[in-house]
Amino acid sequence: MQVNPQEVSADKATTERTRPTMASHRLDLPSICDICGKARSTRKHEKCSRQRQQRKSTEWAVLMADKAAAKQARGRRYA
Repeated sequence: MQVNPQEVSADKATTERTRPTMASHRLDLPSICDICGKARSTRKHEKCSRQRQQRKSTEWAVLMADKAAAKQARGRRYA
């Protein structure tokens, strides 16, 4: 079995995100969808997920802009 080496470059590491990172802690979302009323873990829930992502895109844009502004204000520690 051969392992394909993964390509790592500085360009990929500095790309801008459009949404926040995946949670490193438990999400605050209930297990039942607020749009359709079904369990979030089913495949039938994908449409609702897409709708929620479209609705939240402006909220995420504001959140990411706030994070970028905070990062700029902090500056570099070891420059």
